[in-house]
This record gives sequence, structure tokens and C-alpha cells, in this order.
Amino acid sequence: MRAFRLAYDGRPFYGYQRQPRVPTVEGALLDALTDLDVVDDPTVVPERYAAAGRTDAGVSASAQTVAFVAPEWLTPAALSSALPATVRAWAHADVPPEFHATHNATSRAYVYHLHAPAAQTDDTAAHEVASRLDGRHDFHNLTPDETGTERDLSLAVSRDGDFLTLSAAADGFARHLVRRLASVIAVAGQGEADTAWLDRLLGPDPVDGPDGVRPAPPEPLVLTDVRYEDVSFIIDEAAAANARKALGARRVAASRADRALKSVLNGV
Repeated sequence: MRAFRLAYDGRPFYGYQRQPRVPTVEGALLDALTDLDVVDDPTVVPERYAAAGRTDAGVSASAQTVAFVAPEWLTPAALSSALPATVRAWAHADVPPEFHATHNATSRAYVYHLHAPAAQTDDTAAHEVASRLDGRHDFHNLTPDETGTERDLSLAVSRDGDFLTLSAAADGFARHLVRRLASVIAVAGQGEADTAWLDRLLGPDPVDGPDGVRPAPPEPLVLTDVRYEDVSFIIDEAAAANARKALGARRVAASRADRALKSVLNGV
């Protein structure tokens, strides 16, 4: 059994999990394994295959983790050679046969880059609300899931230029939880998150309609870490350098588009 760390730009994908007729990260991975003759059919996963999480459409990752029965020669560099430029493997670990990338994860960490210029945002209020959300709560009002909603959450907020960086860690995350936490912080930064509303969100009764919380956009969300007991990943330096080059090129392309749109706005 071997586990791999994957980094990917989630913007072109309809999420991690394989779906028919649309590009997904898992689909790209299975296509690569087929091209490398690790599997015979891209519709069939390798033996004992599992992934740490199923990121939403548009969500990126620096430490998505997949594990499966793999040949000894399948290094991160070898795997990356068959992957598109949007996905790269950069580290690996040999794991015991019973290892499961989903169930054995002891913690996961996400970062959300919330656009919130300092001149328009009350940072003190954002920090206060983040502190209120930190700790063990039932987050059933911040996810469409009906089970697994109680989590011991670590949540911190820091200023980075025009952005508030939300760092969230827990043993697991219900669907859309981090994105809805970002929405709550955004409301707090606008001075509109009063104590009564927060108490209702974290209380036992459902909060929906105009008082409910919609998920923030997915593109600013990144899966940054997945941890396991007694598993140490070995960085493939060549593969990591390749990942930085490939994903760095995509960042430059995105910066160019941002620059062009800035010129458009300046001309209006």
C-alpha cells in the first residue's frame, strides 16, 4: 500500500469525486493510472483505494491524500508524468495494508482566503466571531449534512492585505462547513453578526430562510493538510519542484487575467 500527496488547482474541476461527462480530480487520477497500466479501466479504482476528502467543485488542495495498492515503481514523479498540469503528486508514504486514507485521518486543515479589504471590514468583530465559533459545537445549521455535524473546530483569522485568511482544522468537516464559516465571518466583518443570531446558528433549532447561511464561493478554499498517526510522508524533491513549476505557471496566468480585468475596471 502506498499513500500519495496531491496538489491541484481545483478551478477547472467539478470537484474531487469522479462524475460522468465532467472533469474531476479523481477522474484525472484514474486516467493517469490507466495510462501507466496500474489499472486496466479508468472506471475502476485500484485495490484498497480511498481519498482523504471529496473537495467541492472549484476547491483546490496542497495536501489531498490518496492511498491504494501500488507497484513499487510508482513514485510521485512517475504518477505526475501522466497527470494534467492542474494536478501533481509530490510526496508518498508506504502504509500498512489496513490503511484507509479517509477513515484513518486524525485531522484535516483548510484555509479560506476571504476578500475583505481592511477599509471595509471590522477585523475585531471578525476575530470575535471566529473565537465564538472555535471549539466543540453542533454545526448542523452550517451544512446540508444530517449526521456528523458535531465537531471540535480550531478556527483562526488573520489579516493578509485585502484578505482575511481563515485557518480551520478539525478531525473532519461536514459538507460546505468551511465555506459557510467564511460567510459568517464575512457577515461579522460587516458588523451584522449579532450575538442572538450566532446563538441561533449554534443552537439546536434549524435556522433557514433569510436567517440561514449560504456557502461562500468555493475557489478561495484550499485543503492544506491531512494528518495520520505513524505516517511520515517522503517528499519527492523532483516531483515537488515540478508541482511548483506547473502550478506556478497557472498562478501567473491567473495573475495576468486579474491584471487585465483591473485595466477594464479602471477604464469604466
